[in-house]
Amino acid sequence: MPDDPEGGMLSWDESVFRDEHVFEIDYVPETFKHRESQMQSLQYALRPAVRGSRPLNTMVRGPPGTGKTTAVQKLFGELRAQTEVRTVHINCQVDSTRYAVFSRIFERIFEYEPPSSGISFKKLFGQITDRLVEDDEVLVVALDDVNYLFYENEASDTLYSLLRAHEAHSGARIGVIIISSDLSLDVVDELDSRVQSVFRPEEVYFPVYDAPEIVDILRERVDRGFHDGVLDAPKLERVAELTAENGDLRVGIDLLRRSGLNAEMRASRRISDEDVDVAYEKSKYVHLSRSLRGLSDPERALVKAIAEHNGEKAGAVYEAFREETDLGYTRYSEIVNKLDQLGIVETTYAEMEGRGRSRSLSLTYDPETVLDRL
Repeated sequence: MPDDPEGGMLSWDESVFRDEHVFEIDYVPETFKHRESQMQSLQYALRPAVRGSRPLNTMVRGPPGTGKTTAVQKLFGELRAQTEVRTVHINCQVDSTRYAVFSRIFERIFEYEPPSSGISFKKLFGQITDRLVEDDEVLVVALDDVNYLFYENEASDTLYSLLRAHEAHSGARIGVIIISSDLSLDVVDELDSRVQSVFRPEEVYFPVYDAPEIVDILRERVDRGFHDGVLDAPKLERVAELTAENGDLRVGIDLLRRSGLNAEMRASRRISDEDVDVAYEKSKYVHLSRSLRGLSDPERALVKAIAEHNGEKAGAVYEAFREETDLGYTRYSEIVNKLDQLGIVETTYAEMEGRGRSRSLSLTYDPETVLDRL
């Protein structure tokens, strides 16, 4: 390993990290900066729940990595610690059907999972509302990445059941927070009319952090996560600059962690410019990696087929997909639409002489980059 006379060498039992957990994407910071107005709006919507009433339904929107999930998690933590309000945060990238959402709610309320089979949705729903009424509790459900419910055509049924719970079971009090990073999705317009009639949410928007805000937020992570002297001010500015280019704070947080790991691989006590640059080649794909992790096996198979036939006619892609999965054209078409909505795939049409229009599929990322992350 190269010498590091300025920073000194790490021994096997030493680390540049004071607390590596600080650099994990799901870490909830003690202090939450530059989102004061958004937090006030969320508190306003949730305040009725503290008094035993149904809270105002809320729609939280903004680009990825702008603090939406952290804001809701912090408020839910405060509610659990100080009140009798029951809160359930659901990742719809994982639980993307109505039954999966209510199974997760059941698990949080009863502290065990419902039977994996043999229980109808009606019974599951009834047990949840019975317990809420019996315990005289208000429930607030956060549907994070709600866009995944729309991709699976499950959003209207899920929201209808939550919003109409008090009609199906008198005394049930449930409020809903939906969180979406898909700015192209007009949530209310995409819902059934039966849901639109009862869903008039408060809107809270989270804009992209500007450069000074990014520096401020990342500096606090550095102070908590690294030992003194590991990352100097110029390197922090460089990390913040790369983060601002992406508009996603998660890129910066992941970049800090990978830079620290790179320094450790060199047995160095200090992060170098090269550590940051090498780390960025992976950190800049945080959003892609997260999207791919949430895909089902057939969806991953289609991404692989598109990567291997990038830019080719849709027919060639479908044949490769069908050979791999034995699934038909209808399911193939549904998955293509979902991948398009996720920003992983784009479709182009060309006029074929005498044969009408022909569709081609290609990835919005370099195929090798996608295959590496699959």
